[in-house]
Amino acid sequence: QLQASGGGSVQAGGSLRLSCRANRMITSTFNPSAVAWYRQAPGQQRDLVAEIATGGNKNYADSVKGRFTISRDNSRKMVYLQMNSLEPGDTGIYYCQVRTRANIVYWGQGTLVTVSS
Repeated sequence: QLQASGGGSVQAGGSLRLSCRANRMITSTFNPSAVAWYRQAPGQQRDLVAEIATGGNKNYADSVKGRFTISRDNSRKMVYLQMNSLEPGDTGIYYCQVRTRANIVYWGQGTLVTVSS
């Protein structure tokens, strides 16, 4: 249902923009859904990075506040994560998530971000 892209290798201080396409999800399902990005660092659990709740509120993990920005384009069924001032601690596999109004959760396949010092 979800296809993530945009990962890569960058040096600390660099930027990346992750994209997630809900290409198999109908618009009437996607538009009211909450969307989020999670990160799984090596050997760690998957943690929330940023989300847009169903009411439109945006929430960020403390570690990325002021550096990352989550956004969505409902007309294209896309979710984005703009990541600036990247740090080595941002390294991990990033997963997009869509949670529908029926509380059904979909995950993307993950895209790897590697930040070197």
